Amino acid sequence: MQPFFMGPRKKVLTTGEVAKICNVAPRTVSKWFDSGQLRGYRIPGSKDRRIPFEQLVRFMREHEIPLNGLDSGGRRVLILDADAALCESLRTTLTRDGYEVAIAASALEAGSAAHEIMPHVVVVDVGLPDFTARAVSRFFRSTADLQPRLIGVATGLTEARGQALLQNGFDAYLSKPFDARSLVRLMEPAMTPSPHPSDGVAALPEPQVRVNTHGC
Repeated sequence: MQPFFMGPRKKVLTTGEVAKICNVAPRTVSKWFDSGQLRGYRIPGSKDRRIPFEQLVRFMREHEIPLNGLDSGGRRVLILDADAALCESLRTTLTRDGYEVAIAASALEAGSAAHEIMPHVVVVDVGLPDFTARAVSRFFRSTADLQPRLIGVATGLTEARGQALLQNGFDAYLSKPFDARSLVRLMEPAMTPSPHPSDGVAALPEPQVRVNTHGC
C-alpha cells in the first residue's frame, strides 16, 4: 500500500515556478535542465520543460538550496495511523480547511511520505506495533529537512504515557477518541512563520490534551 496523498500541491512544475521557488531567473532553471542536473521532460511538440516535484526536491538537496521556498502557503500534515475510518474523517475535515494531507498505515509508508511532502505536522498513533515512539521522534529530529510538530495519539492514552512522549521529543498528545478541532488547535503552532516553535503553547482545557511547553 502506497501512502495516500490528498491536497492541492502540484506534482509537476514549470521552469518559471521552479525559478520562483529557488529564487533564480527562469533562464538559470533552463540551464540546469539542459545540462541534466535538474531532471524532467519536455512536452511533446513543444520546447516547454516540466520538472516533477520530487526531482526538484532531490536537486535542491544535492545543491544545498534552502527548502523553505517550497512552503508557498501549503500546510502539510502526515497522519500515521492504521484506523482507516479515523484517517478518512480527519482527511475530510483537514482538506476542507485547506490542509494538504498524506496518510500512511505503517512506519515504512510514513517515511516515504515524509520525504515526499515534508510535513509541518505529523500525527502518530503511538500504539501501532511496527515502531516505537522514540524511533519516530529520532527519525524526524535527526533529519535536518524534516522538523515537524509531532503529535502522539492512542486509545486510552494516560497522562503518564503522554508525558513520556513529551520526554521523547513529541510536542503534544491526544487520547482517542478526539474531535478534529482539538487536533487542529494542537497543529496551529506549526503553521506560523516559525514551523517548530521552541516555546510551545499553553495547555488546552480538554483533560485529554497535553502540550509540551518546553519545546523539543
